[in-house]
Amino acid sequence: MADKGPWRVGVVGYGRLGQSLVSRLLAQGPELGLELVFVWNRDPGRMAGSVPPSLQLQKLAALGERHPDLVVEVAHPKIIHESGAQILRHANLLVGSPSALSDQTTERQLLEASQHWNHAVFVARGALWGTEDITRLDAAGGLRSLRVTMATHPDGFRLEGPLAAAHSTGPRTVLYEGPVRGLCPFAPRNSNTMAAAALAAPSLGFDGVTGVLVADLSLTDMHVVDVELSGHPGPRGRSFAVHTHRENPAEPGAVTGSATVTAFWRSLLACCELPSRPGIHLC
Repeated sequence: MADKGPWRVGVVGYGRLGQSLVSRLLAQGPELGLELVFVWNRDPGRMAGSVPPSLQLQKLAALGERHPDLVVEVAHPKIIHESGAQILRHANLLVGSPSALSDQTTERQLLEASQHWNHAVFVARGALWGTEDITRLDAAGGLRSLRVTMATHPDGFRLEGPLAAAHSTGPRTVLYEGPVRGLCPFAPRNSNTMAAAALAAPSLGFDGVTGVLVADLSLTDMHVVDVELSGHPGPRGRSFAVHTHRENPAEPGAVTGSATVTAFWRSLLACCELPSRPGIHLC
């Protein structure tokens, strides 16, 4: 990881996930060959007292002055829409808000910038269980359908547009069921697992993978993700099928579950070990 010296890492976003990454980078980074070179947050005041002033980046457009090797986005899809291509001018990019890639213009801009500047776009798998298996089955032409259901208490949702006005009609209410591409713009912070699934299965993609968002009043302290996939019928009409059920403890009202924080740290470490190849890569 450190053949050319420490990997210089910048963090964009200082919410719960960003705070955890910054803390780990400061405490464990040096022994892992990682150096934290900046932290940016839309509200700089949130960094006061916890991020050393020398590491606080006041203007995101100035990140090139810190000469990062990897920029980690853990803020909001808007950052990827507005600044993702510009970040790739200077460094590899680890996307923590993959719902941003449901926008085809954004995806195209990232791919073009990645090719032009020879930097990689890494996408954190987050709460998606079995990513490699999904990708392998898809690459072999054996994936017929993929459905991802995310359920939690209504307080854990940050919804926009028409979904913002949706109300629970009982103990368990389906707020959305349909293509992941249609969900991401209205649940940008609650659809990242589904977006990762769409990227893991490019033959289906954002239009072919089904996303289901469920408000469940009983899930006050956890996020539940069900992944259901099936293959094509064989000679006797039977299909390969897998169903995983993941219960992720979470603070009441939190967007990010506890296990996802740990998974993201592992994704960051993996990015620093992978070659910097242009294109979009799950890690």
